[in-house]
Amino acid sequence: MPTYNYTAKNIKGEKKEGEIEAKDEHSLAKVLREEGYILTSIKKEQKKKIGDISLGRLNPFAKVSLIEKVLFVRHLGVMVKAGVSLPKALDILVLQIKNEKFSKIISEVGKNVNQGLSLSESLSKHPKVFSKLFVNMIKVGETSGNLEEVLFLLAGQLKKDHELISKVKGAMIYPSVIICAMVGIGMMMMVFVIPKLVSVFDAFETELPFTTKMLIWVSSFFSENIFVVIGLIAALTIVFKIISTRSSGNKFFHFLVLRLPAVGALVMKINIARFARTLGSLLASGVTIVQSLDIISETLTNVHYTQSLKNASKQISKGVELNKALGEYEKLYPVLVSQMIAVGEETGTLSDILIQLAEFYESEVDATLNNLSAIIEPALMLVIGGAVGFFAVSIIQPMYSIMGGV
Repeated sequence: MPTYNYTAKNIKGEKKEGEIEAKDEHSLAKVLREEGYILTSIKKEQKKKIGDISLGRLNPFAKVSLIEKVLFVRHLGVMVKAGVSLPKALDILVLQIKNEKFSKIISEVGKNVNQGLSLSESLSKHPKVFSKLFVNMIKVGETSGNLEEVLFLLAGQLKKDHELISKVKGAMIYPSVIICAMVGIGMMMMVFVIPKLVSVFDAFETELPFTTKMLIWVSSFFSENIFVVIGLIAALTIVFKIISTRSSGNKFFHFLVLRLPAVGALVMKINIARFARTLGSLLASGVTIVQSLDIISETLTNVHYTQSLKNASKQISKGVELNKALGEYEKLYPVLVSQMIAVGEETGTLSDILIQLAEFYESEVDATLNNLSAIIEPALMLVIGGAVGFFAVSIIQPMYSIMGGV
């Protein structure tokens, strides 16, 4: 039934307002008359419901953020722990979620649950929003009967992922903005400023230094072939994307990233931190180690770590211990990782050891990002100073020659 916002008055002139569900306006007026009130104003309000949700035209580019999934899992865990039935909990969450795309998805999940599907099966119908890791942890919770515990565990895992990604993105924003601004200003000078100075130099027929000639040549090329330059940049971008999507090209680029000074160490620590925390969470929730490694191999970003975990999964299924399987990849996993895993396997506390290992590498990521910021800022200042100095010398030097000739 639709929901109405209404205002009503009784014989004494007392005002009453609120929200009520009714079949139609006439039914609402009848209910109020029985209470001694006369309906004065009414407004129908559309209410989202499981299986009967109308959200209008959804934005096709809308995304479901990681923090939205964290809140969804956490709130669902609280309600399940409090004894709220799963369909009712999903119904409540649909009303709370502000992201229309996510609200629509949860509505469909609730509809599937009402039709008899499990929560994990319903979530698996939306692989672009709920990863294999997400679905499998929910499935384990349903099978073992401790869904609320797994939901809190998953919320913690997603929260840590969000914090790690946010830190990396935050550290990269400053240098990215500076570099983009520097490139943009340089392009504008080449296209609009330098051509005007060329006419001045030509008028005085003065001998120009090499740096000025080079600057004028670059400016002329950009001014006369601006569309060619834009097309070339677009073509190179497309070629790069095509190469990076192929297995051989992807391996080469990811290998190159791991070998870059400072950046390679950061990428390694991020991948180890995510691997350790995710594996620890999966093992704690009851997923087998072979299945866990297969799941994690699809969540890590670097293809070399993905391949190493797939190979480790095959070796473990043959009886090899995890520390020995990962020990073969010394350039990807430092000795500390294999040693701590070996201790966890010997003592039967592997999941706890992995969480400790994750916390260690997460703190290492923080320290590396701080050091990287301390290195990047002076390096950017040197680059900007060099560029400004080059432009200044190339423009001012011929100006002095012209003034000396006058």
